Amino acid sequence: MTKNKVIAIVGATASGKTSYAIELAQKINGEVISADSRLVYKGFNIGCAKPTLDEQQGIKHHMIDIVAPEYNYSAGLYETDAKKCINDIISRGKTPIIAGGTGLYFRVLLENYDLPKIEPDYELRTELNKFNTNELYKILIDLDNDCDQSIATTDRKKLIRAIEIVKISGKPLNKARGIKDSEYEVEWIGRNFPRAELYERINKRVDIMFENGIIEETKFLLKKHGRIPNIIYTIGYQEVIAFLDGELTLEEAKDRLKQNTRNYAKRQLTWFRKNKNINWNCYPETLKK
Repeated sequence: MTKNKVIAIVGATASGKTSYAIELAQKINGEVISADSRLVYKGFNIGCAKPTLDEQQGIKHHMIDIVAPEYNYSAGLYETDAKKCINDIISRGKTPIIAGGTGLYFRVLLENYDLPKIEPDYELRTELNKFNTNELYKILIDLDNDCDQSIATTDRKKLIRAIEIVKISGKPLNKARGIKDSEYEVEWIGRNFPRAELYERINKRVDIMFENGIIEETKFLLKKHGRIPNIIYTIGYQEVIAFLDGELTLEEAKDRLKQNTRNYAKRQLTWFRKNKNINWNCYPETLKK
């Protein structure tokens, strides 16, 4: 059976995935599906570098602003919703372009990962919530020292879920996740820069976030939603909150955000480099016609 063709654009934060995807969509009559676990949340704009309508340049974007921050949006839900977007785009004779930096979203949607069918253990979660994120990360490493390094030490929700899966299944994460056939023919494109240049792009992006009002956005989100996990554990907002709480000076908050983002970029690249099908910094064949 012939599989539908999709294009995937992956890479670290600040590697130009969004602008690249928009340029590509303009050339091949495509639409963009975001694969970013934070862009699904309404109001996470400046802090998550969400593309504005002007920046989207008239190209339709999907999987952005679909749920409130109180909602714990999962990779399983993403797979279901993104597939609907892919089918809709193809039905209208256009090409789906999935662009983003959340590796697990690409795994469940376009690769052969089958998410573990592990029900939540709320008693275990209550117990784990007593620990800080560094302690949770150590618990996970002790249970599974080969666990995927894409899980950030600051991502409390993912750490708890990973521990839950390993404990309940009795298997390491890479064994607990099953295998299935990919539904699509995927052309993989990777965006990257030399390390020094990527880090400079990250530093510049952080400076622009503060110029554009990330402090005011954080205040607004806290006032509207309170100190919910999806805000206080999101890179960008957590550093500003530390500044607002008087734990950091403004410059210290900027420096910490730059460092945390650089660390996140390293984890993203570690994840994506495991996929040998990715062609780094190369245009797809469709653009060469």
